[in-house]
Amino acid sequence: MPLPDPLRRYPITLPDGSDHKGTVFLSEAIDHPRFQAGEYSYASDFEPSDDWVQRLAPYLFPFSQERLVLGKFCQIAHGVRFITSSANHSMDGLTCFPFPVFDPDGMTGFQPDTRDTLIGHDVWIGYGAMILPGAQIGSGAIIGAGSVVRGNVPPYAIITGNPTEVRRFRFEKDTIDRLLALDWWDWPAEKIAEAEKALLSGNIEELERIAPK
Repeated sequence: MPLPDPLRRYPITLPDGSDHKGTVFLSEAIDHPRFQAGEYSYASDFEPSDDWVQRLAPYLFPFSQERLVLGKFCQIAHGVRFITSSANHSMDGLTCFPFPVFDPDGMTGFQPDTRDTLIGHDVWIGYGAMILPGAQIGSGAIIGAGSVVRGNVPPYAIITGNPTEVRRFRFEKDTIDRLLALDWWDWPAEKIAEAEKALLSGNIEELERIAPK
């Protein structure tokens, strides 16, 4: 079957024909200079928001110096929060108190931490997970519910806990390398639709057969 329309804000249609307002394609639901989301990446929440940037990344301001970047086909569950670098205080001095933010003239450009938060493609972030400033999550990773994520997460790792630990990898290294080489999330929509059965079944040989030549 064809993929959902990536230009729909609400991609799920309920049996009564209405839009499910609790799930949005983020590329269509956000308009923010520091927040970028790839096609088909969605967020779900039991309390739909009119401002999904504020809901997901409350410290990311238009004047922030960092970026929050999500790849394609990411899946973000209820309660996930991205604590971006604008939230961090300086720890270099004798106090962490952010004096400059209380001065309208001094706050411009004052940001002790400017690291980007980068999320790969096809990443599943579970219920209530918290992603800390500067985290970099590889494609295909699964972030367990309630996890507190910092640092680098390898592609196709399953991580849980606080601090998080890699519990296992979803596939053997050879399979992970083949998946990353395929970059299926960048294929044309009709090719991804053709590959749906292979993607859902774990048949990488079939996925490689379907891959654009």
